[in-house]
Amino acid sequence: MKTALLFPGQGAQAVGMGRALADAFPEARDTFAEADEALGFALSRLCFEGPEAELAITENTQPAILTCSIAAHRCFLAAGGTASPAFVAGHSLGEITALVAAGALTFADGVRLVRARGRFMSQAVPPGEGAMAAVIGLDRLAVERLCGDTPGEVWPANFNAPDQIVIAGRAAPVAQAVEAARAAGAKKVVPLKVSGPFHTPLMAPAGERLAEVLAEVALAPP
Repeated sequence: MKTALLFPGQGAQAVGMGRALADAFPEARDTFAEADEALGFALSRLCFEGPEAELAITENTQPAILTCSIAAHRCFLAAGGTASPAFVAGHSLGEITALVAAGALTFADGVRLVRARGRFMSQAVPPGEGAMAAVIGLDRLAVERLCGDTPGEVWPANFNAPDQIVIAGRAAPVAQAVEAARAAGAKKVVPLKVSGPFHTPLMAPAGERLAEVLAEVALAPP
């Protein structure tokens, strides 16, 4: 049997994340301490105690999720989990976590990288000006059509499953598209706990700035 490791992206954060692991396992405690040192502030306290509004800011959310994921991965290894999975992968931010888990990127570099990534994203579209929502129960063509019919900047952003598609863009057009999706018969529309319109053309300036940072980061074969 082959083993694959899959790491989450933004939206998975919650106050208290990682605390039970850190209380129970030295590997997790050490991981949070390493993140605090690499970033120069107490990310561990933000994860364990909040406040939620600060944790939800993407330049905090991204290193928080990566750190919690790597803490869990190190606990998995310490408990005898395989150090050589057949695959590692991730959803969005989780792709960078997967690089850390695979040994292609050091943890310290990874946590600093996603901190910068989050900052660049926030600067491209300030918090509150963008939004994302998961549309459940409509197919790709229906979601593409309702986004195209909505005035303003809103796009299909993540095709997670044939009937689960995330839309993203400026906050007001996303809100209009959400209502249009409900009117079109969507089973459910779920606003995501993120602070920006990720995976859209609005993130292009962030991508350009991140490319400059990546050019200075050492990558190793996984």
